[in-house]
Amino acid sequence: MSSPRKQLQGILTSVDVNIPSTNIDNKICDNLDKTNISDESNTKTNIILSTCANCGKEGSDITNTCNKCNAVNYCNAACKKKHRSKHKKKCERRVAELHDELLFKQPPQEEDCHICFLRMPSKVSGKKYMACCGKILCSGCIYSPVYDNQGNKVAEEKCPFCRSALDVCDSEFVKRYEKRMEVNDAWAFYDAGGFTADGVNGYQQNCTKALELWHRAGELGQASAYWNISTTYTRVGEKDMEKVVHYWELAAMLGHVKARHELGRMEAWVGNMDRSLRGWDRALKHFTIAAGLGCSNSLEEIKKLYTDGIARKEVYTKALRLYQTYLDEVKSAQRDEAAEYDEKFKYH
Repeated sequence: MSSPRKQLQGILTSVDVNIPSTNIDNKICDNLDKTNISDESNTKTNIILSTCANCGKEGSDITNTCNKCNAVNYCNAACKKKHRSKHKKKCERRVAELHDELLFKQPPQEEDCHICFLRMPSKVSGKKYMACCGKILCSGCIYSPVYDNQGNKVAEEKCPFCRSALDVCDSEFVKRYEKRMEVNDAWAFYDAGGFTADGVNGYQQNCTKALELWHRAGELGQASAYWNISTTYTRVGEKDMEKVVHYWELAAMLGHVKARHELGRMEAWVGNMDRSLRGWDRALKHFTIAAGLGCSNSLEEIKKLYTDGIARKEVYTKALRLYQTYLDEVKSAQRDEAAEYDEKFKYH
């Protein structure tokens, strides 16, 4: 087989251009000659070498990574243990940075309503889960009358999406939720947790079981489940505030507006206590995200901080714009009519 240099020269000389083969850039050819190319297999093998942060040894087998920050590698557990005291501060700082990246990342937006296809309201009373079909519908579509295929209004209360009867016995009600939980439906676990906590709709009251169901719902992505867990620790007392904040953060990262607002209030309190710009900066980040999810209270907090000279005008302007965009996307005449009819349909 010919060398890469000769192959390149052959290609260039076969093309009808006025470039003599002798004028080929020798640097390009030299680089081609140095590459590790196997003409027989036409494959290239890349070996990644790592360095042990403790002893400095290099090799492809340095794979014992710090399981907290994932930033450094070690030969083995012994080297990791020896280096722990030196690495601790950098590790904690990196872990905090990674945590904040997740915490202040824009949360995922909920699916649009399956009937009107408008953006789903963030407010809990602005939507409802239907266990019969597993769909989440907005308050406007829940309130609106259901019609049959002849255009006649249906007197019996039925699901607006799948037309299943809603007035069923407790055993059928529980059966519907169990069926949805079998397919890991987060909202089914969340609702079942609430029914179990209160002992209603065919569920026996069991607070321990309710917490288990909420934990599972949270793991599956249901933000309100983590909020409900946090409220169980606020009843115990201030000694569990660390757990409360932990579940607020989990809920906020999944898009829970009230949890996000409470985190902002907490950080603002820290800023007021030690006059810390870091505390106020974190508070503004939380309030801005919450305002973009329709939280008017967070918008008011930003306004106060702007009036007090703590928040910049650009921050307040951005929050106003995000809040108005949210309202434009969720508002509809149908939802307004439902909210005017009953407070339980209020969606913003």
